[in-house]
Amino acid sequence: MDYSPIMSTVSTERHDRVLIVRIEREERRNAINRETAEGIEAALNLLDDDPSLWVGIITGTPNIFCAGTDIRERADLRMPRGGEYGVIRRQRNKPLIAAVEGYALGGGFEIALACDLIVASATAQFGLPETKRGLVATSGALFRAPRALPINVARELLITGRTLDPDRAKDLGVVNAVTAPGKALDEALVMAAEICESSPTSVSLSLKAIDALYAEADTAGWTITDDAKDAVLRSPDIAEGLDAFASRRTPQWSGLPPT
Repeated sequence: MDYSPIMSTVSTERHDRVLIVRIEREERRNAINRETAEGIEAALNLLDDDPSLWVGIITGTPNIFCAGTDIRERADLRMPRGGEYGVIRRQRNKPLIAAVEGYALGGGFEIALACDLIVASATAQFGLPETKRGLVATSGALFRAPRALPINVARELLITGRTLDPDRAKDLGVVNAVTAPGKALDEALVMAAEICESSPTSVSLSLKAIDALYAEADTAGWTITDDAKDAVLRSPDIAEGLDAFASRRTPQWSGLPPT
């Protein structure tokens, strides 16, 4: 095992041919700021570019996976190779597993949806609370959630702010395995070791073929997402939502259309 800090909020560990990427900003619920996005970008660049690494695992801290964007910073979190957070739009040729403990909310759930497999502990909760902030999901959930989940469940998460527990998520097919608390990473390592028993070329080609099935849908999905983002930025509700969130009060929505 080789532990290496990438940034103060992101570290990596090598386990033979497996790279573990840890988001370590628990004082901010592992919310993604610019430094963290740069750290994830650097770690996943290492995974992509090092031929001795065959599988990646992205995880958080023992109590939380990721609460999404740190909206208080309002930083540009798009990276050169991975897009948002360094992972959301990444064209990968190696499998990436999300190991989730605790909350995976907003962009945190979108990170998991951008991975190939998801392992969740019994403490995991998945949610897309953006509409409660006067926002919309902008990192892939508007089209990846309906792809990974039954359409009415995707709608439920996107417009109510409810969370999805790990057992229901597994029953619905978005989670591959559920573990005891604190064991998501252990199970992800078991899964990664099984992947490493296969030809890396065959694994890469299999993932490439699956991705090709959705290439056109993804292009349309990003266009639709950008349109929704542009509209919400013109809405008076966004300022009210962000102020209410910062003030920890109930928002008073105007319901007025975007200008």
